[in-house]
Amino acid sequence: MTGPADPLRIGDVAVGGDGVAREASGRVVFVDGALPGELVRVETVGERRGHARAVVVDVVEPAPGRVAPPCPYVAAGCGGCGWQHATVAAQRDLRAGMVAEALTRLGGIDGPRVDPGPTLPATGYRTTLRGVADAEGRFALRRRHRHDPVAVPGCLVAHPRLAEVAAEGRFPPGATVTIRVGARTGDRMVVVDHDPDGSVVVDHDPDADGAVAVPEGVRVVAGAELDGGKRAWLFEVVDGVRLRVSARSFFQAGPDAAEALTAAVAAGLGDDPERGSLADLYGGVGLFAATVGRSYGRVIVVESSASSCADARVNLAAHAGARVVRADVRRWRPRRVDAVVADPPRSGLGKAGVRVVAGTRARHLALVSCDAAALGRDTALLVGAGYRFDGSTLVDAFPHTPHVEVVTRFARHPV
Repeated sequence: MTGPADPLRIGDVAVGGDGVAREASGRVVFVDGALPGELVRVETVGERRGHARAVVVDVVEPAPGRVAPPCPYVAAGCGGCGWQHATVAAQRDLRAGMVAEALTRLGGIDGPRVDPGPTLPATGYRTTLRGVADAEGRFALRRRHRHDPVAVPGCLVAHPRLAEVAAEGRFPPGATVTIRVGARTGDRMVVVDHDPDGSVVVDHDPDADGAVAVPEGVRVVAGAELDGGKRAWLFEVVDGVRLRVSARSFFQAGPDAAEALTAAVAAGLGDDPERGSLADLYGGVGLFAATVGRSYGRVIVVESSASSCADARVNLAAHAGARVVRADVRRWRPRRVDAVVADPPRSGLGKAGVRVVAGTRARHLALVSCDAAALGRDTALLVGAGYRFDGSTLVDAFPHTPHVEVVTRFARHPV
């Protein structure tokens, strides 16, 4: 590390949330904790050829959107929320700017239309938290840019029923702990991984030595049992649909974010009267197929996760025209459909995924992206494959973080 030098003026923010500055030499510096327009003194924490990484040590000229972090655990070093130094409104503007910049620079879109989307709760929204038990067995998150734990008994963004488990629970020190809740059903579950002998002893006495102690009614499952084939799940409700979510299955940050995404996807697929068939690629537990897909006669979900596919079959049991296929989307042989919703991992669709989308010859595509740069790259590929960019809508699924969720609409050019 090197100490503070001359102040730096911050320009934009990079994908990932760091401020971007240039030294007098022209070298780019990515500054953690800085906002656009600020003049800051920094400490360099890493150097590579052509750029450096630094952290703010003093704000000489703050941006209008700067605030003191509302969560005390930020000062303690918790790395869970990277943007608590900005107002929620400033965070939304920054995300919109990141998406627009990526669509222009990487996607080749001139003046892209980016809708800021609905305002969602900024506190108490997360229904899943993955952390580690500290030396005292308390639930903790990792220190920012490090691996040592920081106990967070009052996490700002955790749903209240999740926060209760985090505050009162005690776990084997060093164990990886995942807490999940169903906000609208009351279901609660804890998954404990990396226990040396693969077993978990549950004792509701918080002073019990080596046991897992949780509030009454919380189901505790050993990760080794899940990996050995044991099944465990909870339920959540989205758009009036009761969804099963297994312990190892992915789900959105919470039901409010999930409903904002389903609304944006439905709008993205348009008002096509010929709602015959829908492909839900990277379909997970069937969130979009079970909600937006209700208006389609045929729905096919393509997903690689075994637990998610099992959930999707349960969640789509009432849809006579639904089918779930366990497969890697990139290797799936596309079927012709009227519309596609795709929710790929952070890396995006890529060339293989775009080939599959194009192979469906779908007239409408709603692309759900969780990385602005991946969205930009996918947009360029989709335009090259004959699709027209029709605008993006942000979904503020992770307030207080630079994480981006965005639904982008594409329409296939007539042939």
